[in-house]
Amino acid sequence: MNNKAGSFLWNLRQFSILVPTSRTMRLYPLGLCKPKIVHSNWNILNNFHNRMRSTDTFRYLFQDAFILKSDVGFQTKGISTVTALRIDRLLYAKRPFLDSKHSLVSVDKSNDGLKKVNLHHEVSSEDVLTKETKPNRISSRKLSEECNSLSDVLDAFAKAPTFPSSNYFTAMWTIAKRLSDDQKRFEKRLMFSHPAFNQLCEHMMREAKIIQYKYLLFSLYAIVKLGIPQNTLLVQTLLRVTQERINECDEICLSVLSNVLEVMEPCKNVHVLQMGFRILVDQQVWKIEDVFTLQVVMKCIGKDAPIALKRKLEMKALRELDRFSLLNSQRMFEVLAAMNHRSLILLNECSKVVLDNIHGCPSKIIINILQSCKDLQYYNLDLFNGLADYVAATFDIWKLKKVLFILILFENLGFRHVGLMDLFMKRIVEDPESLNMKNILSILHTYSSLNHVYKCQNKEQFLEVMASALTGYLHSVSSENLLDAVYSFCLMNYFPLAPFNQLLQKDVISELLTSDDMKKNVHKLHILDTCLKLDDTVYLKDIALSLPQLPRELPPSHPNAKVAEVLSSLLGGEGYFSKDVHLPHSYHIDFEIRMDTNRNQVLPFSDVDTASATDIQRVAVLCVSRSAYCLGSSHPRGFLAMKMRHLNAMGFHVILFPSSPVLESMKNVCWDERAHTR
Repeated sequence: MNNKAGSFLWNLRQFSILVPTSRTMRLYPLGLCKPKIVHSNWNILNNFHNRMRSTDTFRYLFQDAFILKSDVGFQTKGISTVTALRIDRLLYAKRPFLDSKHSLVSVDKSNDGLKKVNLHHEVSSEDVLTKETKPNRISSRKLSEECNSLSDVLDAFAKAPTFPSSNYFTAMWTIAKRLSDDQKRFEKRLMFSHPAFNQLCEHMMREAKIIQYKYLLFSLYAIVKLGIPQNTLLVQTLLRVTQERINECDEICLSVLSNVLEVMEPCKNVHVLQMGFRILVDQQVWKIEDVFTLQVVMKCIGKDAPIALKRKLEMKALRELDRFSLLNSQRMFEVLAAMNHRSLILLNECSKVVLDNIHGCPSKIIINILQSCKDLQYYNLDLFNGLADYVAATFDIWKLKKVLFILILFENLGFRHVGLMDLFMKRIVEDPESLNMKNILSILHTYSSLNHVYKCQNKEQFLEVMASALTGYLHSVSSENLLDAVYSFCLMNYFPLAPFNQLLQKDVISELLTSDDMKKNVHKLHILDTCLKLDDTVYLKDIALSLPQLPRELPPSHPNAKVAEVLSSLLGGEGYFSKDVHLPHSYHIDFEIRMDTNRNQVLPFSDVDTASATDIQRVAVLCVSRSAYCLGSSHPRGFLAMKMRHLNAMGFHVILFPSSPVLESMKNVCWDERAHTR
């Protein structure tokens, strides 16, 4: 017995001397602790292995991430078991899958020596405890379903954190989308003050390099949408890791990365990521299979992207045109506007699809299409008529605000739909109490700019309702808003007394002349002064405004040489007309012709000086751009209509010539008042 005890003690002492191992925990950059055994002398270990065979003693040396249990027994005969346990990494990083059963090494010994080594599995009491306390991985969807607030998600993390941490941020953003604005603000304050929030952020930074790339992008998107400042270490770290791993981007990741870039504010790291994203798109554009992903990428590529890349994306979209759904066709307008690329082929084809499926089209889609057409300067008369016809046909189910917004967009495009504007006027007359100050200003601007009230049946009733509605807000309206409203009334040749009297007060005029937009205000005040003098304003004739002098209207840089050539050949020489004539009230006309009162004979300017003014009919020839007319018609817009009205008041007969490159047809112009006058 004493020999056995002595042998055991000697063997134990030799084990501790000959195998000097130190178990160290190496802290990796992600903050994960990995156990490591440092073997200092492998020659000694080999000698020790040989000695074990010769002395008929069993030794088991543990390597790498294994450690010895303290209750392991050593025997010189029979079967001895030694249990090795792996050390679980902290923070639940990626690792090879481990069963709950740990490896057991069984050595079968007899007196003749080492015979057989058997491997089997056995569950120890410590393994069961580890399995019970180890948290199960939970998805972001399950978290968002089980939790009702952002704090609930953080409580779940603090109680039993699981890998990856991105699931917690994604779940919090999913919950935040369900909340109202007030609830969202309150929950965000609680989130920032939660004791587990900083720990979750640290976990996210440590895991950024090992989680799947799509989860990294999901978490970055959720973090930004949750309102975490972009200049924080968390966001900037995730941005840098996203840049480093951008080559892992597949088609799904391209879509998510596009959304991430869309919601982020400009900074150096975002700019670098944007450049990398463009290079990646240029390489992978032909591999994109999903049309929705293609449109998301196109929308995110940026207005300042290289034109070659824009054209490549356009060609890819044209190749996928047959696969476009109705939603894809509707979204294409917004996508092209976001990248500032006017592809007429794509726009025309998508316009046809939109018109063929116009019934049931939501107001949001119509508004987005019109806004995109404005940004792209895409003027499709068939598309505008189709959209306006649909709104007019379903007018009773539309809210006033939505119709007004559509009319404003039509006005920006220069498009005037008579039927829709008449229906809107009728509703305003029937329900004037629905108007607020913002609506009043928008309606007045739209109708005056498109010159719609001219020759309308209910013109007077509509203008009276609008003037009455504006009068109700005179006690609270600002000076500039009042000037805008009165200016619109001037364009429509209507002069309500109460708004004019308030605007013409000295303190209001003084405020307008000292504001930041003084030049714009002075211009409108001069037009107001001109209207008071030239239009039929019985009660306001005696009012005189003291205003700064306006600069003269500059003549065109190319003074319509072709028009002058045509007029010269038509009238018999340049002596029968005058160029670039400046008139009172800062008006300018391109050409002036003088005729007899019956407009049968053109008078040379040398004979006009001796003729009586009553025997002369002055003719003003205006070269007008297409933008001065409503789209697709010869109906003049507001400012041109007012100028024609004022020229008539000054004794001119007005003739309009379109400023187009082709002017040869002007030789066949008929000087008939019905064809050329308003």
